[in-house]
Amino acid sequence: MSTNIFVEESIFINILRDTSYLIDMYIKGSAELPLHEGHVPPILLQYMKRLGKAIALYIIDAFGPEKLVEKLSDPLWFQAFNNVIGMDWDSSGSTTVVLYVLKDFANIYTFNDIGIAVLGGKGEDSRNVVDELNILSKNSDVDADVFRYISLLSAKIDGIALQDGYSLYIHSLILSHNSLWTVVQQGMNTNTKMARRYHIHNNLTVEKDPHSGIACNSINRAINLIDYTSKGVRKVIIDTISSTSPNILIKNIADINRMLKGNKSLEQWFRKSSGRDGLIYRDINHGENPLLYRPIVNMNRIEQTLHKLAEIKPSNFEELLILRGVGAETIRALTLIADIIYGEKPSSKDPVTHPFDPFIYSYAHGGKDGVPYPIKLNVMKETIEFLEEAIEEAKIDAKIKRKALERLYKMFNEKAKQ
Repeated sequence: MSTNIFVEESIFINILRDTSYLIDMYIKGSAELPLHEGHVPPILLQYMKRLGKAIALYIIDAFGPEKLVEKLSDPLWFQAFNNVIGMDWDSSGSTTVVLYVLKDFANIYTFNDIGIAVLGGKGEDSRNVVDELNILSKNSDVDADVFRYISLLSAKIDGIALQDGYSLYIHSLILSHNSLWTVVQQGMNTNTKMARRYHIHNNLTVEKDPHSGIACNSINRAINLIDYTSKGVRKVIIDTISSTSPNILIKNIADINRMLKGNKSLEQWFRKSSGRDGLIYRDINHGENPLLYRPIVNMNRIEQTLHKLAEIKPSNFEELLILRGVGAETIRALTLIADIIYGEKPSSKDPVTHPFDPFIYSYAHGGKDGVPYPIKLNVMKETIEFLEEAIEEAKIDAKIKRKALERLYKMFNEKAKQ
């Protein structure tokens, strides 16, 4: 076995360690994921699939499928995995490649054998999660209804409850035999051509930020209704829907729209003190949160949704989010009412947690784009062969141990009969 293989083994051992080891190496913040053009060459993709499978199966064999699901919930570990298999170290395409490399061997059809499945993916594939769950539930103990809800609410959290300027285009659900799960989603800012990746792990709540991490290079203002400090806003929204007629809410939104457009006469009418109806109107600094303080568009759709909400009367914010037809603009309109009229200000905190670029792991085999150097397929092949051999040896050892236990059990039974 060559020296290179042992060098590569040390790299993988580092990756397999707890993510606390990795975090100690980097300062917390966010990671840049620019949009890269081009595709992975077919020959390289095959190597990526083999290497990704070998690493994943090594982890599953050593620690169990739950450990892999847990590690994929860490944005830093996810990016390190991407770099080691040869993908560009800073590309938004890394999310797509990692998910499809894993899904190539860990999917709904191999779930019972491997113990882990990757569902969904990019674009059209992201909408296949429900169908995949239905197939999976027929062949396993997976509760399709539970995970359908997890998938839906996760998408609503990152697309509606958190509005940060990034539109979701990747949605993937990763789950294990014991129902441990991780949701990985990615959004794109079409203006900057930058992406951010959202990770949610085994914790789904709208009362406080449920993310295990969010990776992005840029930190800006957001409409953050999953922040704990937005508790008052969430309550006002639900109370307002329950106690105010849709026509009054539409009038409120129309008045706010005119104010946001700079209608001077209405600005004078909107006052800081309480009016006769007890509501509070305040001056607005548009630059304070540009994502929030914009006029509402498509008032007809908002009106239809508000009439529907008046009939349903959701009892809490989570029930509101999952309703069909409740989108980002409806939530923003209701947030503006809570803020400008009722004086409950939403959080503008951008919840990005990881400013990392684990560039060091690109030195394992190089990168597709030639950074830090062109991929060395011969080294990559040696690494793959080492891991595949280790996995096979582990299987053989397991069989030997099993046979020894069977012999011991047989001997015990024979002794007991004597």
